[in-house]
Amino acid sequence: MKAKIILPLICLLLSFNASAEIVSQAISYQNDDTTLKGFIAYDDAIEGKRPGVLVVHEWWGHNQYARKRAGMLAKLGYTALAVDMYGDGKTADHPDDAGKFSSAVGGNLPLAKARFDAAVETLKQHPTVDADKIAAIGYCFGGGILLNMARMGTNIDGVVSYHGSLVAKSPAKKGDIKTRIRVFNGADDPFVKAEQIEAFKQEMEAAGADYRFVNYPGAKHSFTNPDADSFGQKFNLPLEYNADADNDSWEQTQLFFKEIFAD
Repeated sequence: MKAKIILPLICLLLSFNASAEIVSQAISYQNDDTTLKGFIAYDDAIEGKRPGVLVVHEWWGHNQYARKRAGMLAKLGYTALAVDMYGDGKTADHPDDAGKFSSAVGGNLPLAKARFDAAVETLKQHPTVDADKIAAIGYCFGGGILLNMARMGTNIDGVVSYHGSLVAKSPAKKGDIKTRIRVFNGADDPFVKAEQIEAFKQEMEAAGADYRFVNYPGAKHSFTNPDADSFGQKFNLPLEYNADADNDSWEQTQLFFKEIFAD
């Protein structure tokens, strides 16, 4: 009797698992005359609307790594949009080009905000997304962009920066920051100086921000990206993957999202 009962249950579970699928697709959206080429991912087995999370790419541009993170978020039950901050899906294969692309956008905050806002609106309009529950994560260039978006008053639930620049283009004042902030930094990252960390913390305190700063001993720049070592060796850059820092920051991000989306 037990075997007759258990077998249908097993078949049912196998059928359910087979039907669950991460849907992922390239999408295009607009900012004025510029076409932005993103990538969206979600689990079609989840019924109803769920929170949406933006992924802002490294200085290399919207590449496979950004898409990988969007897929990881989809497996956690979110709808994720890997954004295109450079326009037309431009990516860089050399640090010289990456520097030019990132400076053109990061050095023009009104342009950066317009493109970020276009991505937010695109994500909010997706049929699987609860438009009242939006967050963003960003890596390197993308992390710095998110911190500056927070300073400019972006009104989403939370932003997470991984090994991103802490330097403020325009420091936040009391009441400017309307989103919760988490920052994960490599303590041995030569691109982030001790005085920049102290200035960032003082700025956040003065602004009354809800923030947390985590500094990983021994971690260098780009510690979340498994390809960091090969990039570093190829271009003689101080980049290095750190599995412990990567895993811990991802676990803390998941807890952060559960917290901010619980309301």
